[in-house]
Amino acid sequence: MVYWHVERKSVCIYSQLKRCSSSEAAAMIEGVLRHCTDMQVDRQYVDSHGQTEVAFGFCRMLGFELMPRLKGIHRQKLYRPDAGQPDAFPNLQAVLTKPINWELIEQQLDAMVKHVIAIKAGMTDAESLLRRFTRVNIQHPTYKAFAELGRAIKTIFLCRYLSSEALRREIHDGLNVVESWNNTNGFIFFGRGGELATNRRENQEVGLLSLHLLQASLVYINTLMIQQVLAEPAWSDRMTARDLAALSPLLTQHINPYGRFELNLETRLPLAA
Repeated sequence: MVYWHVERKSVCIYSQLKRCSSSEAAAMIEGVLRHCTDMQVDRQYVDSHGQTEVAFGFCRMLGFELMPRLKGIHRQKLYRPDAGQPDAFPNLQAVLTKPINWELIEQQLDAMVKHVIAIKAGMTDAESLLRRFTRVNIQHPTYKAFAELGRAIKTIFLCRYLSSEALRREIHDGLNVVESWNNTNGFIFFGRGGELATNRRENQEVGLLSLHLLQASLVYINTLMIQQVLAEPAWSDRMTARDLAALSPLLTQHINPYGRFELNLETRLPLAA
């Protein structure tokens, strides 16, 4: 499985080869920290599989905002800010659940900082750390503290998400760029049904990096072509702000991926009668 990090202007800043059973939340964190570009990532759009309560906690302490598009939004719960107030927020009783354990976060704060620094400094990767917690020691107090912090951050995010149409549009637009990227990948990498048809990791990485290079080249050339067209007054006068917002460099209609076959109907194959 390939996990892509795509900037909102359709440029892929990081790609990584993952096992199909790998955590998408861990891959999301790894790409934000290791993208090796000059861009400062302050928010990350994901779908439902790319977020967990623990991921919300890690992202908060790593300095960027996790912004998921939640599939089952009607099943989400808001955590109570304090204990001992069962009758507070009467209009929200149907979606409220247990209170956040702030004392646990305070007790484990030093250990939480150590784990975050270990990931940020490259002493460990997010997948190994999360796998170690979830497989053998899910009751570890530091892991539970990350979950409690994540519940607080997720509750704040859900309140913003439900109250702001602009935020929902922003997340939807960001994920649409990724969907367009994946569709273009299928157009370029059409051989063998778009699968990495080898078990050798070296060959898989060569295929992945070649696809990354071709996709980046396609975006670059298409951007130059779109700029050249929009430089003509006849087009620039007709385009509205909404039209310009809908433009994307992930265009493939003008490309023939199969090559050209020149037919000369005046010749015949030199076969015997």
